[in-house]
Amino acid sequence: RSKREIPHYYLSTTVDVTPATEWLAAHNASAPVAERLLFAALLVKAIALTCAELPGFSGFYRDGRFEASPAVHVGVAVALRGGGLVAPAIMETAGKSLTALMDDFRALVMRARAGRLRASELAAPTIILTSLGESSVDAVFPIIQPPQVAIVGAGEIVTRPWVVDGAVQARQVVTLSLGADHRVTDGRLGAQFLAGVAQRLADPGSL
Repeated sequence: RSKREIPHYYLSTTVDVTPATEWLAAHNASAPVAERLLFAALLVKAIALTCAELPGFSGFYRDGRFEASPAVHVGVAVALRGGGLVAPAIMETAGKSLTALMDDFRALVMRARAGRLRASELAAPTIILTSLGESSVDAVFPIIQPPQVAIVGAGEIVTRPWVVDGAVQARQVVTLSLGADHRVTDGRLGAQFLAGVAQRLADPGSL
């Protein structure tokens, strides 16, 4: 249904996330085990803040028109042990701290795999993140889950040669992709969206 009804467009960009991974390592080294973070928490928050700033990516396409959501609820794709995926929402994502997001994420994964998700959590996402960061995949180009209008994909964080200030360095990079509904946004806006996510990951302390 998604591919039949939604005119998708796709964009991708490879982002230097060394500042984010270094910040994450420093945070986790001094944090209690229960407060340690995954890169996914930073990415979810960066997506939510970008959605809050740039309209057209968080909401629903219904009855021939786009309905912007007043709040951003980022859904996170969770692989089930028996196969398949679900994408429950972290509610009010933009306003939560990274620690609160991580707590919500852990709880959602546990309840998803135990079959104890609420129907409201599955219907609530206004945009979804799907990550194959643990699958040795460089990039993922996902399809939109109707009636949403956008979905973000993330590949594995890998070490690559990267030019910084005119010199080649070993840096941690990740390829981010965007699948979006061309009835609502276009490639120019999609590029701005991915750039906004990248800029926020470059300054992880601000998240």
